[in-house]
Amino acid sequence: MAVHTVTQADFDAAVLQSPQPVLVDFWAAWCGPCQMMGPVVEAVAEAHPGLKVCKLNTDENIDLVLKLGIDSIPALFLFQNGQAAAHTVGYQPQAALESWLRENGAI
Repeated sequence: MAVHTVTQADFDAAVLQSPQPVLVDFWAAWCGPCQMMGPVVEAVAEAHPGLKVCKLNTDENIDLVLKLGIDSIPALFLFQNGQAAAHTVGYQPQAALESWLRENGAI
């Protein structure tokens, strides 16, 4: 499954109203660990088609970032049933990210 780009304008419809679990990667272009996380997020999306995977640029969507209390990136949030079910911060290899998603019932 493809990675979807979301903004604060379509966040509610794309993430909170999704019937399936949604992994959102909060990132910024200037962030080195975010750039390293990108291919991992893409690989997870490819490997788990039942999981919706989205990316949101923090610099372009600051109001939503502040609303969610994100103060470090990359931040990965798992949303289920319209709620933030879990989150983690920092670079993670694919196996660790998939383990975290399994622990939280997303895959």
